Amino acid sequence: MSRAQHTTSNQQLDGAGNGLFTIAAAVGGIGLITALILGALMDHGWDRFFRSYLYAFAAVAAVCLGGLFWTMVQHASRAGWSVALRRIAENVAANLQWMWLLFIPVMLSPWLSHQYHWMHPAGDPLLEHKIPWFFGMSPLNEAGEQVGHIPWFWLFRAAFVLFVWAILSRFFYRNSVAQDATGDVNLTHRMQRFAPLGLVLYALTQSIASIDWIESLEAHWFSTMFAVYFFAASCCGFFAVQILVMKWYHRSGRLTTEITTEHYQDAGKLLFAFGVVFWAYIAFSQYMLIWYGNIPEETTWYMVRQLGGWRMVSILLLVGHFVLPFLLLVTKHTKRVTTVLGLIAAGMLIMHAVDMYYLVMPTIPGDAIATAASYEELRDAAAAGLVEVNFHPSLMDLACLLGLFGIVTAMTVKRMARHALIAQGDPRLPESLAFENF
Repeated sequence: MSRAQHTTSNQQLDGAGNGLFTIAAAVGGIGLITALILGALMDHGWDRFFRSYLYAFAAVAAVCLGGLFWTMVQHASRAGWSVALRRIAENVAANLQWMWLLFIPVMLSPWLSHQYHWMHPAGDPLLEHKIPWFFGMSPLNEAGEQVGHIPWFWLFRAAFVLFVWAILSRFFYRNSVAQDATGDVNLTHRMQRFAPLGLVLYALTQSIASIDWIESLEAHWFSTMFAVYFFAASCCGFFAVQILVMKWYHRSGRLTTEITTEHYQDAGKLLFAFGVVFWAYIAFSQYMLIWYGNIPEETTWYMVRQLGGWRMVSILLLVGHFVLPFLLLVTKHTKRVTTVLGLIAAGMLIMHAVDMYYLVMPTIPGDAIATAASYEELRDAAAAGLVEVNFHPSLMDLACLLGLFGIVTAMTVKRMARHALIAQGDPRLPESLAFENF
């Protein structure tokens, strides 16, 4: 039987997701409750809670953003091969419609924790210079004392970012689902027309979010490549999840003829291209430019990540996020063995979590860097325990990550059960079902 004469398999989730929904919801609830209990019991527990929560939020939001990006790219490029897979991205990205609820603790963290040092700019010339970016107007009186504590401009940008994400994810998800019933080709044309604008808005809002919420943790540091790094990380997270969902579908007897080895191979190519090669290119480029420029304001971010246990995390990312997956995915054969590709995707999802941990968690007292005569002196002081490098992995980190990951997984599975697992009404579906690699 030719590929064009395929027979359809079960395209509805039905009750296959009930077990996963229950487990994910339970993990999410237990994880967040555990994190709150630890926050109440630990010394400086609430500071750690908000830092860990920001890490978990960044990790899960990045995956959803990767799904939104991939959905819009498929429409903008009028791709046909990917139609059989696109509903996975639409379901994952649709979580951005309610992601603002998960953002509430991050929004409150400037007041309830000490993680955003720019909340108290008085006496710091650089932070005082950045006051308009966060507060919109100076919160200092004539005596140089801080009189305002509401970062209006930071909050406005957060609201704008979350609103744009919600509108974009809702637009593409709703039109795609509506097309299942009508088969109206005009819906395809509508999504194709708005996809380029959506990509522009995506680039703008994703850059704002990564800078405002993560890069500003080190308010004295800056990098013009940080937003691109976060983009590469989001692609890695989503493409790994996409492969795992494909594998789950097949194990539950869904889409067994619609999603083929050919689709697995191309999904593996995307993980290889964006999650391995592009990520490594951006990570190396940022590091190389900062190392070559050797500007004190820039090098401090990497200094922290080369001290104490963070040095081993850096090496782990080099090997686990680039070297090993590069060697495994460079050949097409591993991409066509679905079990092997699934294991690689699971490993890359773990590396995505480590990568977000690497971006959010490391801190070091600013005076330690300012008073050190050399990097060697700083390194020796950290090794002797004289300088705190904040490498203390905690159960709080895992609890927050499992909590948010469980909630997002449960909501994704619930959404999958509402509609077909494949874009049944898309006019390019036959092209996707007959797709073959050459």
